[in-house]
Amino acid sequence: MHPLQGIKVVTFEHAIAAPFCTRQLADLGARVIKVERPGTGDFARNYDERVSGLASHFVWTNRSKESITLDVKQPQALDVVHKLLGDADVFVQNLAPGATQRLGLDYETLSTKYPRLIVCDISGYGLDGPFRDKKAYDLLIQSESGFLSITGSDGSPAKAGCSIADIAAGMYGYTNILAALFERGRTGRGKHIDVSMLESMVEWMSYPLYYSIAGQPAPRQAGASHATIFPYGPFTAGDGKTVMLGLQNEREWKNFCETVICQPTLHDDDRFCSNSRRVKNRDELTRIILEAFANLSAAQVINRLEQASIANARMNDMHDVWNHEQLEARQRWTKVQTPAGEVPALYPPGLAASDRPRMDPVPALGEHTETILRELGFSVSEVAQMRVAGAV
Repeated sequence: MHPLQGIKVVTFEHAIAAPFCTRQLADLGARVIKVERPGTGDFARNYDERVSGLASHFVWTNRSKESITLDVKQPQALDVVHKLLGDADVFVQNLAPGATQRLGLDYETLSTKYPRLIVCDISGYGLDGPFRDKKAYDLLIQSESGFLSITGSDGSPAKAGCSIADIAAGMYGYTNILAALFERGRTGRGKHIDVSMLESMVEWMSYPLYYSIAGQPAPRQAGASHATIFPYGPFTAGDGKTVMLGLQNEREWKNFCETVICQPTLHDDDRFCSNSRRVKNRDELTRIILEAFANLSAAQVINRLEQASIANARMNDMHDVWNHEQLEARQRWTKVQTPAGEVPALYPPGLAASDRPRMDPVPALGEHTETILRELGFSVSEVAQMRVAGAV
């Protein structure tokens, strides 16, 4: 039995934040019913065609869900939504600002009809405040939260290569829903959860915020290096390959000097005898390290780092990750079905294959419409009539 088996989730979702949230719930066994627009569906279905004609974002965030198409602007379709909510445990939405209020699907309205319902609103800026009606996408929140100001290098900001603001909001939605389910078990009452992408990202920005408190300079843009710890980041070996390494304390600095670059006297050099001094003189120290690595391959550098018990990593690309020996050894890959056939999928972190995580198919648009409508008591002729009317 999965942990959330028996929990029913109805979701009005698109893009990444809410779908990523509800996919976590589906992974744990919740029944997730995804309401989509007839004909087009979640617009993330059309971001690209990289997975045998399907969109990479959509395949990632929508396995183990059921898809029903409803034109909720039509009264008959909205009636279906309320039938779905009648025995639902959770309602999740990340529609445009104000959309659920116009449909009468806001928490204040729903809580009077369904007092046990947990409602999770995921938005860019939250449901109140001067930015409440402002549209928000991942890159824009990376910018608004200050994330872009400390990434990149030489004054050129660089966005995160994945949807980090969406992921942050999705995970806070997921964890708050789990907490609300526990709370409801004690109180018998539902709960309103208001998750904003901005607040999720600002929480993740708390180290640079505190670092620059009271008007102090913010962390510098340091590319793939650490802004306030050194050496910590990428270094090129003699074969042109990149090694990522990181030192955390003075013991490791001593080992690095003795075993990795074979310059033991550098440990006591006044320019480098503390982390703050190494950061201040990082350009000179970088030159010394690169000279020491010039006659070594990346494999040899990593071997020395391992001998010195210093953290290190290879600079893998996506193809390397697909074939990562650690993931293979731990049997972290499985398969899921999609409308375009079987694709590989990573098991949810924290769950072993022996836990039998739920890894059900990615749904086609409206794949479960008729099944769900019949389950709700609609006859074959009523379903056909709704199709003719464009309600589903």
